[in-house]
Amino acid sequence: MNIAPFSPRQLQTLTWWCRKSRFSSLDAVICDGAVRSGKTLCMGISFFSWAFYRFTGQSFALCGKTIRSLRRNLILPVLPILRQLGFSCKERPSENLLLLSQGGRCNRFYLFGGKDESSSSLIQGATFAGVLLDEVALMPRSFVEQALARCSVEGAKFWFNCNPEHPQHWFYQEWIQKAQQRRALYLHFRMEDNPSLSPDVIQRYQRLYTGAFYQRFIEGRWVAAQGAVYPFMARPQAFCPPPHPPFSEYAVSGDYGTVNPCSFGLWGYREGVWYRLEEYYYDSRKEGASRTDEEHYQALRRLVGGRAVRCVVVDPSAASFMEVIQRHGEYPVVPARNEVLDGIRQTASALQQGRIRICNTCRDAMREFSLYRWEERGDRDVPVKQHDHAMDDIRYFVSTLLGSEGDACYALASFRESPSLPSLETLSFAEYEKGERL
Repeated sequence: MNIAPFSPRQLQTLTWWCRKSRFSSLDAVICDGAVRSGKTLCMGISFFSWAFYRFTGQSFALCGKTIRSLRRNLILPVLPILRQLGFSCKERPSENLLLLSQGGRCNRFYLFGGKDESSSSLIQGATFAGVLLDEVALMPRSFVEQALARCSVEGAKFWFNCNPEHPQHWFYQEWIQKAQQRRALYLHFRMEDNPSLSPDVIQRYQRLYTGAFYQRFIEGRWVAAQGAVYPFMARPQAFCPPPHPPFSEYAVSGDYGTVNPCSFGLWGYREGVWYRLEEYYYDSRKEGASRTDEEHYQALRRLVGGRAVRCVVVDPSAASFMEVIQRHGEYPVVPARNEVLDGIRQTASALQQGRIRICNTCRDAMREFSLYRWEERGDRDVPVKQHDHAMDDIRYFVSTLLGSEGDACYALASFRESPSLPSLETLSFAEYEKGERL
């Protein structure tokens, strides 16, 4: 691990609660801004340290969109650092419980996933001395407010971090814009606030996003998505001729429809790139006649043309059509992941990076790229439900087979080594909790 000093913004996150800090009397801290800016790691270290400075024998809540994402984003990078700081850490995965002890003190940290409205029931009845909500903007308001209501221990504090979303998002409206009223410290992060990121790495992330995603994830701004969903696909070089075989692998993605159009794309993999080589697109309204599941299946067979395909990724709501594919037994069928906004972000990044290419033989996909747009009104980002069938099948392919590029790597702020500021490896817990040397 490269040794790099903490930035001023990261140090503020680490020490805001310390007794000599002018912010120590506040009830909450909010860290938002750019991706990979080091806010999650610093908040995690700070949260655990605060918990042991203030309490012993208490319970705390660690919340993420899912427990899996919480472990990946927070627990996995923070635990090694806590152990180097002298903490003893025991995990009980079956109970979603983390037991930490240090200097004769012991506290319990429970892990919760807040992915939908029903998640609020998981946290009811508990009593906590503090809560950390990682990716809070991705959680429903009911879950967040239930978690905050559980913090009834004297001296409890709230810890929030997130990347920006729509400016009408409830968390932006109720917490960020009302931070002073809520007695919360608001800290806005940029990628430059993470000294572990080199200029080359920052530039690479800047190339990943366009439009609203660039403004949010790179500039850290709460902006509404407007205009074309994939504006860069209007460039002449956005589409390519189909490359010549051989391809090492094939796959199919499909958005099934009876009244609405049915769209399937044949993908071929060659030299690190998936190409959408051909398509089947049937609009029953335009053609004046509907097709049965069996007729769509025969069209799928003609599209595949005898090739050995890895799988057919299908709209998860198309249960009857997936049953037809399974009954024939020619192709493995996989229900697609269907998180729309996250899938659009992943697709935009894959197109920008050249991990997928759309061939100029896919005329209906080309047409939809030029027409697919965001809703202009509302309090959340939603694409217009028109001209979206090839767009959906491409999104299913990326989110299901390529996965999330965000899972592949992450940057961490590292220990400070400086004559004027000790490293976290050598800084005693007593010195750290006083905040006197930070």
